[in-house]
Amino acid sequence: MNGVWRPAFLALLTAGVVGSAAWLVFLSPVLGVRDIQVVGNLTVPAEQIRQATGVADGAPLATVDVAEVTGRLRRIRQIESASVSRDWPGTLRVKVVEREPVAAIPVGGKFAVVDRHGVVTEVAATRPPMLPLLRVDRPQTGDPATLAALSVIGALPPSLAPRVAEVLAPSSETVSLRLKDGREVVWGGPDRPADKADILLTLLKRPADSYDVSSPDVVTVK
Repeated sequence: MNGVWRPAFLALLTAGVVGSAAWLVFLSPVLGVRDIQVVGNLTVPAEQIRQATGVADGAPLATVDVAEVTGRLRRIRQIESASVSRDWPGTLRVKVVEREPVAAIPVGGKFAVVDRHGVVTEVAATRPPMLPLLRVDRPQTGDPATLAALSVIGALPPSLAPRVAEVLAPSSETVSLRLKDGREVVWGGPDRPADKADILLTLLKRPADSYDVSSPDVVTVK
């Protein structure tokens, strides 16, 4: 009889062990979420990010849908990207990259602060002092003139960017800059930004009211 029951007993024991392990991992709070660690945030409070994950304290870590959590986090408009991972036994790690403001668009007496993609991160009552004003006819995500102007802003070297007060873009090929000292720069399209910037930095050493670097091979100073 012992020889007959031994295989059955071992099978039941194995099934019990597997079942217990499955319960421990997928149902038990023993391996539940005890901490949500947030890194990469600068302006968005960590507690706001934790709440946005939608993960309850003690929820089994193994059952957390990291793709779904990532999607929830990207609904926070200040967040450009997010990644979520498990760190056993009970930590959910969240890494975010916030949208970096690059310009302010005057809208109805206020200022829409936008990132490099034209996504509005906030609406400010006063003009952000460190950001250039962006003036376009149709300020919206996907607008060619807006994207061209933002591309130009993003390509400005650190030695030039702080000197820019306004960026105007009637079209994607007619971007111009107004410097804080009142001088004008005809930039043209977003092509060859490094060449245009290098030439402009040299030309700005010469007194003038206007500088045209839209064609880097043939520049004009007035």
